[in-house]
Amino acid sequence: VGEDGARCNPQSIGFTEKLKSWLSWSWTYICAVWFAMVLTMIYVLRSPLKLQDTLTSASVFLNTLTPKFYVALTGTSSLISGLILIFEWWYFRKYGTSFIEQVSVSHLRPLLGGVESSTTTGLFSSVNGEAEPRPSVSECKVWRNPLNLFRGAEYSRYTWVTGKEPLTYYDMNLSAQDHQTFFTGDTQQLKPEDTVMQKAWRERNPQARIRAAYQAIEMNHDIASVFLVVFRCAAAYVLLAEEEATTITEAERLFKQALRSGKREQRVQDQITTGKDINLLVYIKRRLAMCARKLGRIKEAVKMMRDLMKEFPLLGMLNIHENLLEALLELQAYADVQAVLAKYDDISLPKSATICYTSALLKARAVSEKFSPEAASRRGLSTAEMNAVEAIHRAVEFNPHVPKYLLEMKSLILPPEHILKRGDSEAVAYAFFHLQHWKRAEGALNLLHCTWEGTFRIIPYPLEKGHLFYPYPGCTETADRELLPSFHEVSVYPKKELPFFILFTAGLCSFTAMLAMLTHQFPELMGVFAKAFFSTLFAPLGFFADKMQSFMPSSFWHQLTRI
Repeated sequence: VGEDGARCNPQSIGFTEKLKSWLSWSWTYICAVWFAMVLTMIYVLRSPLKLQDTLTSASVFLNTLTPKFYVALTGTSSLISGLILIFEWWYFRKYGTSFIEQVSVSHLRPLLGGVESSTTTGLFSSVNGEAEPRPSVSECKVWRNPLNLFRGAEYSRYTWVTGKEPLTYYDMNLSAQDHQTFFTGDTQQLKPEDTVMQKAWRERNPQARIRAAYQAIEMNHDIASVFLVVFRCAAAYVLLAEEEATTITEAERLFKQALRSGKREQRVQDQITTGKDINLLVYIKRRLAMCARKLGRIKEAVKMMRDLMKEFPLLGMLNIHENLLEALLELQAYADVQAVLAKYDDISLPKSATICYTSALLKARAVSEKFSPEAASRRGLSTAEMNAVEAIHRAVEFNPHVPKYLLEMKSLILPPEHILKRGDSEAVAYAFFHLQHWKRAEGALNLLHCTWEGTFRIIPYPLEKGHLFYPYPGCTETADRELLPSFHEVSVYPKKELPFFILFTAGLCSFTAMLAMLTHQFPELMGVFAKAFFSTLFAPLGFFADKMQSFMPSSFWHQLTRI
């Protein structure tokens, strides 16, 4: 069977192999003949080109060089290679690849006849040995963070204190697109206030967005509004709650005002709402539940989330159950958490770090209090401990970045507004809200510390073959660098080895620096070594010329010269 899965004729395979071997032999023969012809031409043209005189002049010139020249030569070489090393290292840390290697692959390979693989998918072996398609780069989809923070009350406060921007422009641009999609009504002709709100979501400057929201509210005061227009006003209040409110209490007040404006109009006229109006209602109620959770009214938040999931059961893509899981863990209502997991941790539903790691936390909590690595190594793992370890391995396979944050091996930052599943951005978002729940379960982090690295022995080649999930996507690093701020060191999995050119330039820089130092300290001795080196370098050419002259008769060279 060929690489593309098609069956091939054995006779054609044998002929192809013979053809390849013949071409390889012929290419080697051609190279040898070409090399011999070059050497012959050098010998023939030694007189017109005055090669002997040139070699003699070069030897005399090298013998007259002082040790200062060699110090300057080696020092300059060390400086240049050091600058190249610094640039290569910076480029590798920022983009995850070597600049020289990237340029070589992009520009030199096509000139040399190399062919790059144009397909991003391939067949890989699954757990049961059958072939399965690997997810392509296009499947690295960015999702809205279910637990994203408030810009005015949380992200902006971080900027005021540290002077750093926690959100990237790419992340905020995705949020603007989401708001335009969710909150723009299905009207064929946009009213002036609708146009204002559409522009408001696209504004890059926060103050310009806030001014546009106030402008939309003022325009609605002078209009006998209908249901959809009232929701444009509600969208303006949503923007003010997200961006202008500096406290959670103020944000909650503005969200309640947006919700009241919609309910008041619903009592006036019984009208079927559109899908985008439902999106706005769900968004407002969800943010109100998150405000209650942040203000300590956790039971109220749980009730609001449950009611929202019952009222809109088809909006599972919004992942409201992840907000519910976090609130239930804060209440330590582990039975309710297990009930939610029983519904959403299904093989037919998409997974997330919250689902996998919460399941692992519940199983680890049952055995972690009495778990001891020494005792487990003596007596072996019990059934419950084995289930907990397998759950941890499953969670780590889904997202291998999370344990470093839970074990505080890496510092946490504020989570972005969008995450990439199985990526570092999702790990940051999960650990930011769930680290406290792992710490509350006694011994859970110890069990995680002892067992999480065992996952990598199960999947030695994660980019090619997975155990319980698809192979790990190779596009996560690029997307996470767009979602996470520049001051955060993005976690890369699997860990990349240093490119060859970084190692080469590091060795070259060290070697030339050592030569410069030795030449400076021992000028006379290094001068002798340099002269001996160059003499050895030019010796083979003269030796070859003498051998060729003694091997062939003089008449042959005379006839060849005349030709």
